[in-house]
Amino acid sequence: MRKTKKMIEIDGKTKICGLIGCPVEHTLSPLIHNTVANKQGDNLVYVPFHVERDRVEDAIKGAYALNIKGLNVTVPHKSAVIPYLKELDPLAEKIGAVNTLVRVDGGYKGYNTDMTGLKRAMEKENIAIADRDVILLGAGGASRAIAFLLVFQKAKSVYILNRSLDKAQALADEVNRTMQTDVVKAARLDEYPSLPDKKYLCIQSTSVGLYPDCDSAVIEDALFYEKLDAAVDIIYKPAETKFMKLCKNVGVKVCNGLGMLLYQGIDAYELWNGVHIDDGLCDEIYKLMKEKTKVEE
Repeated sequence: MRKTKKMIEIDGKTKICGLIGCPVEHTLSPLIHNTVANKQGDNLVYVPFHVERDRVEDAIKGAYALNIKGLNVTVPHKSAVIPYLKELDPLAEKIGAVNTLVRVDGGYKGYNTDMTGLKRAMEKENIAIADRDVILLGAGGASRAIAFLLVFQKAKSVYILNRSLDKAQALADEVNRTMQTDVVKAARLDEYPSLPDKKYLCIQSTSVGLYPDCDSAVIEDALFYEKLDAAVDIIYKPAETKFMKLCKNVGVKVCNGLGMLLYQGIDAYELWNGVHIDDGLCDEIYKLMKEKTKVEE
């Protein structure tokens, strides 16, 4: 177990990073970043800032004026901040949403470490994207970002399954057009039996099953889960959703979204500070996050 270093004393050299969103009261991000800073011996503190929808521009300009080194961005501001940024990372530009801002000359550069964090979390679980046939459940905001990531990471095919076919089709068309591909297809949730007879990676990106609605899954039929050989539920509370239980019932490897939450934060910290956080510290923080979410359920 890594020995905890002495808590950083805040002084005139302390770097400030933070989170803007509405709400921010229950965020786990301070646990991630302040623990990393403490363990690394970095003179840095991380603070959540509650920012109303109509104050986003003020918040970005104010943060730069106050010499804030970096920011995370959560709902509902992930797209709203973009007009006020100096630069955009190519993945974030295609997705049209950012969650990490890095201070550059004259403003901030926007990144989407939600998606790089998901990729990193999947790699940690030995779940690959490249050359895979993928089922994406849902066509909302999270699904949109994940669909772009899947194409960006060279998935062989992506089937977006959603209750509303029109919404799934609109997302598939947008991703195909933006990424100049044709690998993304749309279908209704109940049309899964008509998918090609293959083994799929499945990413569950809806809010179905989120605490306290723990007894629901977006697809309940056990036959669906027999089409899978690996799965991710981006929900992390509860730690095991009904979707995950249904996966495990037929031997499908599955993980929840806590790793994604961890690694989006780790990626942000590395971008802000130009450092690499080792696997041992990541594992230590992951355990702290598991304990914290278990207590709050």
